[in-house]
Amino acid sequence: MDRVEDIEAAIKALPPEDYRRFSEWFRELEQSRWDEQLDHDSASGKLDCLFAEAENESAQGLIQPWPPRQ
Repeated sequence: MDRVEDIEAAIKALPPEDYRRFSEWFRELEQSRWDEQLDHDSASGKLDCLFAEAENESAQGLIQPWPPRQ
């Protein structure tokens, strides 16, 4: 087995409470990595086109509030 297969097998063998704790930890790790990547992409200018598009659409009145106002 390779390292990933060993980890997969260990996760599958976890008792329910340990699996719940692992899952929570892993979700937090994934969210942290996502946030870091988004921050990096934003700082590097990769998202500037999206900001410009949103500003343009907002100026044209094309953007609707979310959740919609009643």
